[in-house]
Amino acid sequence: MRPAEEVARAAALAGPLGELLPPVDFCCAYGSTLLHARPDASSMVDYILGVPDPLQWHSENLERNPDHYSGWMARLGPGAITRLADNIGVGVYFNPFVEWRDKRIKYGVVRMKDLAMDVLTWDRFYLSGRLQKPYDLYAQICSLSYMGDLRMLFAEDKNKVKKIVEGSFPSFQSMYRPLIQEYIAEGLLKTSSYGQQKAFHQDCGASATNELFSYLPWTIQRRLQGRFASNCKEMPTRASVSSKDVTATCVRKALRRRVMVSSARQAMSGLLASGGAVAARYLGKKISKAWKSRTV
Repeated sequence: MRPAEEVARAAALAGPLGELLPPVDFCCAYGSTLLHARPDASSMVDYILGVPDPLQWHSENLERNPDHYSGWMARLGPGAITRLADNIGVGVYFNPFVEWRDKRIKYGVVRMKDLAMDVLTWDRFYLSGRLQKPYDLYAQICSLSYMGDLRMLFAEDKNKVKKIVEGSFPSFQSMYRPLIQEYIAEGLLKTSSYGQQKAFHQDCGASATNELFSYLPWTIQRRLQGRFASNCKEMPTRASVSSKDVTATCVRKALRRRVMVSSARQAMSGLLASGGAVAARYLGKKISKAWKSRTV
């Protein structure tokens, strides 16, 4: 995509912010729709909106756009909307099937503090998983936030990860190349070339494994430290791990459990927020895409 086209597309994506919704501190568009040059009429562009105070934001948005909310949530008001997101969901409240110009959008509103905490610590690994997705390495990164996601059993395209990676490969490169170069400089990764292909080799020794383990978000480290401590009654400030394979398996299990809990909570929150008809419509759309991907 040429620079002028990128600017035009970015301006189009930012359109709802200036014309439709109250001000936000942060906005990110994500989802498979962004990967298609000509999305079909039923496609939705997904947004995450970070705001300092969801209660105040929803109050203003209810005055501007009451039709974005289900009837009963609009009647209950911003307090109930915020409590539903915080107490049942994972801190984010979504409004799907919002019509804007000739497009259809879905936006999720989250408190900036909660968004930052999830990105930095993976305490819920819900929103952070959606912000890290622009091959094998990129597919592995992309798949982290789908491990344990209940929707993958029946309501998601089985080729979702592959499509995201193929459609966003340049974005993945720009996002992760600096980290890869840093790990090469530190000796944690080595490269070799085979013709025009480049391969990466990871140092799997105990020292490198412990170094990489120390880079994990602290919530994941804290969950795993008891497994590696010699005395499980006292959690060490820094655990010593002996095997890359054992550590990797434990990390995958921890993430799978975290994603499963978060996806279940958010699904329940979405069901309550949207009401039966909208929830059935959204779930039907997801199941239809999943069915097509499994029958092609």
